[in-house]
Amino acid sequence: MPADVCSQVLLVTLAMMKVNATQVVYFTLNAYLDTSSFTCFFFMIVLILYVLIVGCNVLLIVVICVNRTLHEPMYMFLCSLFVNELYGSAGLFPSLLIQTLSDLHTISAPLCLLQVFIVHSYGAVEFLSLAVMSYDRYLAICHPLQYKTIMSPRRIVFLIAVIWFPPFLAVGGTTFLTFSLQLCGEIIDKIACFNHSIIKLACYDPRLNNIYELVMSFLTVCAALSVILYTYMRILKVCFSGSKQTRQKAVSTCTPHLASLLNFSFGVSFEILQSRFNLSNGPSMLQKVLPLYYLTCQPLFNPVMYGLNMSKVRSMCKELILLCRKKC
Repeated sequence: MPADVCSQVLLVTLAMMKVNATQVVYFTLNAYLDTSSFTCFFFMIVLILYVLIVGCNVLLIVVICVNRTLHEPMYMFLCSLFVNELYGSAGLFPSLLIQTLSDLHTISAPLCLLQVFIVHSYGAVEFLSLAVMSYDRYLAICHPLQYKTIMSPRRIVFLIAVIWFPPFLAVGGTTFLTFSLQLCGEIIDKIACFNHSIIKLACYDPRLNNIYELVMSFLTVCAALSVILYTYMRILKVCFSGSKQTRQKAVSTCTPHLASLLNFSFGVSFEILQSRFNLSNGPSMLQKVLPLYYLTCQPLFNPVMYGLNMSKVRSMCKELILLCRKKC
């Protein structure tokens, strides 16, 4: 008899869980503060930032595509990086602008999962882009005579495919596993949708999701960091034993890359630590804003850094702006 009662209770509980799972049509983003008196102000800040991101990245993509002198491997990888900045910011800023004006901070489940896919694939593509760019700099500095032979058009296309396709497949698997979860809640304590925030709402222990996400993240980060560390060790070795001209070339091309890598790593590290561990002791405002750091600052940081530090890009941007002024 007690066994029958237990089985009935278990069946009722499972039925309730199924009902709850089917009712999650919208998620509530609970990290937004009440800023009714400053709504227009915050909206304008977000809008200006998004316009700057789109403007800077599109300008540099156009400059690289239009000028034949910039049709070199390094600039092709830069163009891919700037496309990724537009892709990542498109996954966050339109939603952020809508939520800033809205009184009810809700987002539909399909749009939330789409945002998860874009945000996580953006991060993976960014890491792999930085790894491929460090490999390109290694070949240019350590093997200058063989550089053009190794970096053939076919090799460039292959490396760009490596940057984009594996992250899309890996994050696609993550998003599918999250989509298949039965959820017993709808409140996400974030400003945007992140995968681990949705996993926390599962009715049962999402062990498979956690293991898959950790393995994919570990493989992506380890593969990228291994390439970056190896290439920079080789570059440093050549710089110490090479001429002054070699050192100047290394500094001019590697400085923006290193700055971009450190900036992105800081933002991603904070998001991973906050999502996986309880960091409730810190200031609540920082806990809500800093997870978005790598999604808001990196897309503007990269074009500014590369546009200001690389003389070819800088001079071409000036020429394009002057040409536009003359036509106007």
